[in-house]
Amino acid sequence: MTAPEPADPLFEAEGDAPARPLWLITLADLSLLLVGFFVFLQANQVEPRALAAGIRAGFGVAETPAMPVELAAVTGFAPGSMQPGDSAAAIAWARSAARDPRTRLRITGEVDGSPGDVDPITGSGPILAADRARAVAAILIRAGAVSPERIAIATGRGERRALLTLGYDGGRQ
Repeated sequence: MTAPEPADPLFEAEGDAPARPLWLITLADLSLLLVGFFVFLQANQVEPRALAAGIRAGFGVAETPAMPVELAAVTGFAPGSMQPGDSAAAIAWARSAARDPRTRLRITGEVDGSPGDVDPITGSGPILAADRARAVAAILIRAGAVSPERIAIATGRGERRALLTLGYDGGRQ
């Protein structure tokens, strides 16, 4: 009969996971805190706009959207039609709201999602929504309310309208 082996100090009991010395856990915590501190120091040396551009590029976003500050809506679209009812209020709003050259206008054409509110030729709701946004943009450009390079077109779903959003773009030239 053999004598039992002395207990290993790294094992508390047979079958239990190995216990780690307290100093090793403390060393690991301190090492992680030190790495985090150096990452923090390095991040503070990067220009904020460059950091934001890098994050956007990592997620595949091409441009910074303008921050919305004011909005209006053009309503009065008949189901399946891209021509608005009355756009005089939208023209007046766009003239007064877009005086600052650092702003951009996003026109979001929308459809209500009903079977009758689709493009009559293709039967597509998104195409009709884009047509509504382009029709309102053409009206604003013809009236001289906003220059074409300051307009972005988008589509959406919600109501039969074109939503005009004025946004501050941070002073891009």
